[in-house]
Parts: sequence; structure tokens; C-alpha cells
Amino acid sequence: MTPGAQPNCASGVQNQDMEKVARSVAHCEIKFLKMSEIGVRVAEHYNSLQEKGLEERTKSRIFYLRNFNNWIKSMLIGDILQKVKADGARDISVLDIGCGKGGDLLKWKKGDISHLVCTDIAGTSIEQCQQRFDSMNQRRNFHRHNFPSFSAEFITADSTKTRLKSLYKKENTFFNIVSCQFAFHYCFESYSQVDQMLQNASECLKPGGYFIGSTTDSCEIVKRLKASDDLSYGNDVYRITFNEKDKFSLFGAQYNFHLTEVVDCPEFLVYFPALIEIAKKYDLEFVFKTRFDDYFNECTKNADSRKLNDARQLLGRMQALETFPPFEEKDLASALPEDYKNAKDELEKLQSEGESCRKIGTLSLAEWEAATLYVVFAFRKLPKGVKRKRDDIEDSEEQARKQ
Repeated sequence: MTPGAQPNCASGVQNQDMEKVARSVAHCEIKFLKMSEIGVRVAEHYNSLQEKGLEERTKSRIFYLRNFNNWIKSMLIGDILQKVKADGARDISVLDIGCGKGGDLLKWKKGDISHLVCTDIAGTSIEQCQQRFDSMNQRRNFHRHNFPSFSAEFITADSTKTRLKSLYKKENTFFNIVSCQFAFHYCFESYSQVDQMLQNASECLKPGGYFIGSTTDSCEIVKRLKASDDLSYGNDVYRITFNEKDKFSLFGAQYNFHLTEVVDCPEFLVYFPALIEIAKKYDLEFVFKTRFDDYFNECTKNADSRKLNDARQLLGRMQALETFPPFEEKDLASALPEDYKNAKDELEKLQSEGESCRKIGTLSLAEWEAATLYVVFAFRKLPKGVKRKRDDIEDSEEQARKQ
């Protein structure tokens, strides 16, 4: 692998030589820039999205996909909160990078945290996030229970270009959890931006705390590109378009991602071996990376009985799966019969085995193909006693540059 070149994901990136990745990363230089043209486009895109009411959202082609993604986030956040609390943490503080309009506020409220810092590149989204938080507090004052008691602050900033520590209200702000949901892929525009993002994730994260997120699966994206006849592929829900098919740099490997109604922006392949290597610089230890479909199975099939029950109940409450066949008064999300072939086959299989079920939960094939483009991940901040010495890191980077 030449420095700066990203291996072919379709051939299995997990088996790549990490020493070569380390040497490639060592050749990269850190440059701090103003918001890039792409960053401006991303901010403008999310600023332009109109807030829709519940009735309008239920009519969306991707209503169940969005609910499914939200369920995945809920399970991830719940799991990590449980780990942090099991480690003895009290008065939990959270940094939410790329918070958007505040879609995870209720999750943090249910997690009984004490303080939340929300940041996003889109100023309008931050305003709407703060309005949503204020509305939650107003309801709390009215009902006097069951609503957020945590404090919050809101920052408009590009977390890939700006050191967030200088923007917090208190100098001694530290977090138990840093979360970046559906936004981390934007930082892979350059090495500098990945480095800044990881510094922001780590430098105020308490030892033993977690950096978690959801982002695109570059291996799956490239695999589908290789299987495509041209530079674009997708369905009526999503579409991905590249400029070339065979060469991808470690950073800045750009494609355009379109998700009906919500996303139409440039994004970048996230090469995880490089991410893991850079994260070591900031004492972030890789814990796991799991595809959405595998994480779904872990939560609903392979978990202990209590978690299994909670996960399935939450699926129902959040309407994260579509009922098939639908009730008489409802239409399916997709008008294409082939989108429900797997659901139909599974239902017939269960019935042939003597199961009494008449309906099952599913996603249309088009939505499932979009959902399986993503992974959840977690890193853990190394405890103080096992931190890598900064001199050792600099020595290893210098040695890598010479090779």
C-alpha cells in the first residue's frame, strides 16, 4: 500500500497490515483551515431542511428507516450509559458532536444524565435543538416530573476544524461519554480534520469514558460500487455516486450521498484501520465496530432475556419496523411487491412451522439496503495508569516517517 492510498475494501480491510497504515498516517501533516467549501455545503444543506410535524413524518417514504436508525442509536446509547454507570460514574456529562436538531435529547433525558453539551456545524439546527430542549424544560415545569433535569449548552462549530475545549462554559468541563451520530464521516475529508475531531472527542473525556457513534461502512459502500456497472448505485430510497471506481485515498475519498427527503451531500469513506491508528494518539482504545444488521441481531436475538425483552418492546414503541402484511387501513411504505418478498417468505416459513403469527415486523428491502450501509462503533479512553507516554507516541511517529 502506498502512503495515502486506501486498500480495496471489497477484499477485506480488516486483514490489512496495520504497520503500513501507521506509516501512511505518519506521512500526513496537520493543517488547520477555515470551513471548507464542502463544510459550507453541508451546513447550508442541514440549515435548509424544514422542520416537519408528526403527521407529515408518518407519511415519509423512509418513516420506518428513520425510526429503525433511531432505535439503533437508543440501544447503543443505553448500552454505553449502563457501562458507565456500572463503572461507578455519577453526575454523568455528555458531549454530543453533530447533534442536529436534538434528536437524541430524549435519550439523554431517559439516561438520567446531569449535563449535556450539544455542537453542530449548522447554526439553524443548533437553534432548533435549543428550542426543543427549552420546550422539554417548559413541560417539566408544568408537569413537575418525568422531564429533563439536566443542564445543557449549545455550540455552533465545525468540530473537524475547531478545538471545542475553548468554547465550553466551564474550563474544567469533562465528559463520561462523547457521542457522534451519523456525522463522523464528514471529518474524513482530510487527516487534519480527523485529528481535530479525535482531539475534541478525547481531550475532555474522562479516563474510562466512551467515544461512541454511528457512521458509514466504507467496506460495504465500496463493495456495492465494485458490483455496480457504473459509478452510481442505489434504489428509490438512497443513491451513492462516485467520481471514480478503483482508487481511494485514506482521506478525502469523496462520494455524494442522497437519502430521500433528508440528505443530499458530499461524504467521505471512513477507513477504520486509519481511524484506529490515529485514535491511539489520543489514548482512545478501539472497542468495537458492528454493522447495523449485526447489532440488530445482537440486541434482538443474542442478548440476555432482559435486554432482549427491552429491545423488542422498544422496537414496537418507536415503530422501528413496519407491520407486514399491513392492517387494512394502511398502505405499505413501498409500492413494490419485491420489497417485501423476504418478509412474505419468512412469514410463510413461520406459519409452516406451526407458529400462529399472522403478521411480522420488517423493513422494505430498499430501506434495509440503506440501513446496512452503517455501523455503530465505540472507543474507550484509556485509564490513567495505562496511558501511552506522549514521548513514545512521538518517537513511533518519527520512526514511521523514516521508514
